[in-house]
Amino acid sequence: MKDLKGTILLILAGAIILVGTQTFFIVNETNQVVITQFGEPKGEEITEPGLKFKIPFLQRANYFEKRYLEWDGDPNQVPTKDKVFIFIDTYARWQITDPLKYFERLGNERGAQARLDDILDGETRNAIASHDLVELIRSTNREPIEEGVIADIVNDSLQTISIGREEIQEQIQNLANKRTSDLGIEVLDFRFKRINYAEEVRRTVYDRMISERNRIADKFRSEGQGESSRINGEKERELLRIQSEAFREAETIRGKADAEAAAIYNAAYNKTSAARELYSFTKSMETYANTIDKQTSLIISTDSEFYKYLNSIE
Repeated sequence: MKDLKGTILLILAGAIILVGTQTFFIVNETNQVVITQFGEPKGEEITEPGLKFKIPFLQRANYFEKRYLEWDGDPNQVPTKDKVFIFIDTYARWQITDPLKYFERLGNERGAQARLDDILDGETRNAIASHDLVELIRSTNREPIEEGVIADIVNDSLQTISIGREEIQEQIQNLANKRTSDLGIEVLDFRFKRINYAEEVRRTVYDRMISERNRIADKFRSEGQGESSRINGEKERELLRIQSEAFREAETIRGKADAEAAAIYNAAYNKTSAARELYSFTKSMETYANTIDKQTSLIISTDSEFYKYLNSIE
């Protein structure tokens, strides 16, 4: 008897727990709930967090994210308006704004992602086909370089754009939101993750970039050689001027020195006979010192000036 009562109590407790779990449910801050009965929505969506209740076994709580969700597009090869094939990779952030519409039209996140694939990929292709490549990769017009070697080359390639990358991304987002307005979702942000040339176009672009850089280098090299020739010419001209002025100054100094020496010699020669003899002896010694070295043999006659001085010493 006791075992039967225990079993009955256990069954009742299990039934109460089961009914409780089927009646009450919790909505947290990151979720929103749509109640369905036999697959059909009942009442308004539940967005406020807390403990909620429903009819047990007949109704079901369907949970949906309240936070921002991620959409990542597949890379596609698309031609631009100026017929350049590029690879484009995109991403977006979206949110469930109307859970009832979302549940009725899309059902779940997988269905929403598939619908966004169609909408965002289609709008991206249309936008790229409607704009030139330069508008897809730039957001503003570049300022021309004032002067210099690169200025002549770079300024020739500048192209003015009326719409840039930011505006194109915003256009795609707005057009996508028009198509998702009845789906209960909203695209909050859309961006180009990566834009790159197709392989065959990339090689052509690289070759053109190399050719342009070589042209800039050749222009730099040519101007450098011209500047080097000008500097070397000025250096040689300045060197010749300095040498010429130095030679002229040296000759002037030498001439003044010779004149002063001659004046001194004349003054000494006009002194006494002893002074004249000393002067003659000194000049003779200077002459012999300049003309005779250690290897020279000297034959002196008795009537030479040098013999006269040697004989007078004895």
